[in-house]
Amino acid sequence: MLTAQAAHRSFSFYLLPDFSLQAFSCAVEVLRLANEAIGRNVYSWQVISDDGQPILSSCRLAVSADSALRNERERTQRTNLTSAAVVCGGSAIPRPDRQLDAWLRECRMRRIPLICIGSGTIVVARAGLADGRRCAVHWEQLPLFCEQFPGIESTQTAFEHDGDLHTCSGGDAPFDMFLHLVERDHGSAIVNRICEKAIAYRMRSAGERQRLPLHSRVKLNHKAVMKVIGLMEASLDDPMPVDDLVALSGISRRQIERLFDRELGRSPNRYYMELRLERAQLLLVSTNLPVVEVAVACGFISPSHFSKVYREAYGCAPHQTRLAARADGRVDLMDPALLGLNCTEVSQRRLSMTA
Repeated sequence: MLTAQAAHRSFSFYLLPDFSLQAFSCAVEVLRLANEAIGRNVYSWQVISDDGQPILSSCRLAVSADSALRNERERTQRTNLTSAAVVCGGSAIPRPDRQLDAWLRECRMRRIPLICIGSGTIVVARAGLADGRRCAVHWEQLPLFCEQFPGIESTQTAFEHDGDLHTCSGGDAPFDMFLHLVERDHGSAIVNRICEKAIAYRMRSAGERQRLPLHSRVKLNHKAVMKVIGLMEASLDDPMPVDDLVALSGISRRQIERLFDRELGRSPNRYYMELRLERAQLLLVSTNLPVVEVAVACGFISPSHFSKVYREAYGCAPHQTRLAARADGRVDLMDPALLGLNCTEVSQRRLSMTA
């Protein structure tokens, strides 16, 4: 564990292709500011890539590497200089990498803590190093993560500490997670000085939610409307009849329709459909799920109905969205076999749909 008043700690950051520069910067900036606040270099870090070459981030800026993974594995086997191994990803689903998995397992054998940022959690989970643990997973990746890794307690929190495994959802959550690691080593006074330097209002706690509260996202305060929207978001894969949603809201359907029209400029049915289509678009660009399974996961009764509604909304077919994202290099799609969906309700519903 990253505890005690250590004289020096060294972090090895393995950057995945299309990693989040924001998330990586948040992590290393905390370490830099900690050194500045303490007055000496108590933290150091190095960047590792697969081949030792610069790594391109999701915003197309490259970061130079200090070492290749092969060399880092040799160093790990020879010395105890690494205090923590950090796998930094982003929103893209990483491809399997046997050499990376082997390094992480070697770190675990040597009791080196593992830190996961963004899709780095998927890498560690896929290597079998998070079973039975609690992991923070980005809300966009959470449905797929739950399907692929049912033995892991996945949360929508900003970050989690579970023994020698530290996970965060990405974005600016690494800033808070690394602040907690610094606090364990050097106390809250140093953390407060870091926050002041970074113009950070406060340090978030482990367990705080990732997403903005619903009322902040949709800019509404009417309780009945908020309740209906919350129910919609929780049932995108199996849409509820609007009459059932209205019955749970406590007011009449006419009132709900009037409020939706006034506050959102659309009917409840239309708003519900937009939520489902947004989720479908996300699955198309961030996974390799067959289009028919995307349709099922978003509650459509048939692939043809899904394609028709999707084309009306976005001006192109679902498969064209996927092809465009792949051509632009915006995603790194995961093999569907790696998603563990063959035995899931989604697959069963797909089979019944196509029967």
